[in-house]
Amino acid sequence: MTATTDAARRGYAKGRAKREEILQAAIGLFAETGYHGASLREIAGRVGISHPGLLHHFPTKAALLEAVLEHRDAVDRADIEDDREQGRSVPESLVRLVRRNALRRPIVEVFAVLAAEATSPDHPAHEYFARRYATTLADSRADLERAAAEGRLRPGVEPAAAARAIVALMDGLQVQWLYSLDRPKGDRVDMAADLEAFLAMVYTDRGRDTA
Repeated sequence: MTATTDAARRGYAKGRAKREEILQAAIGLFAETGYHGASLREIAGRVGISHPGLLHHFPTKAALLEAVLEHRDAVDRADIEDDREQGRSVPESLVRLVRRNALRRPIVEVFAVLAAEATSPDHPAHEYFARRYATTLADSRADLERAAAEGRLRPGVEPAAAARAIVALMDGLQVQWLYSLDRPKGDRVDMAADLEAFLAMVYTDRGRDTA
């Protein structure tokens, strides 16, 4: 390895680290103020770089928003894929995902804020959330239809309706959980427990979480 190559690799690693730092700062500010209330200058200040320095990594606020949303999806997707590779069922993987999200308050906050903001067609994340909900519902319905074909759904459960209910419950629980965080610990919403209880009314074999 030449000195030039070594320096280039160190520079690349440093750039990736700074990009990640910017993403985390953006997650925090988007959660606090929403997309429209956040400014690139404030995000740059939080990570100790200039506004032009931030633009080197993310040329527009919309590009930064897209990166934040992709980051959240990548984290969730990796967690679910890891669970499935370990042989966990679909409902068990969902409960574990919700349990992990309870340890990631900033990303839950930013998702809740942006999902509400982005219902406006002129919001830069509108198409992202429209696609995401369509894909999530289609995937959930497909999982439920497979379970139905294998006799693993409770009698009377209709896959399309159940898919909408599960997605709505998961998103709604996040909002209720956020509002409950200023209460005594025993009075806070337990997203994982509530989701697991609902899935027990849908699936006959929701799996057991031993972790």
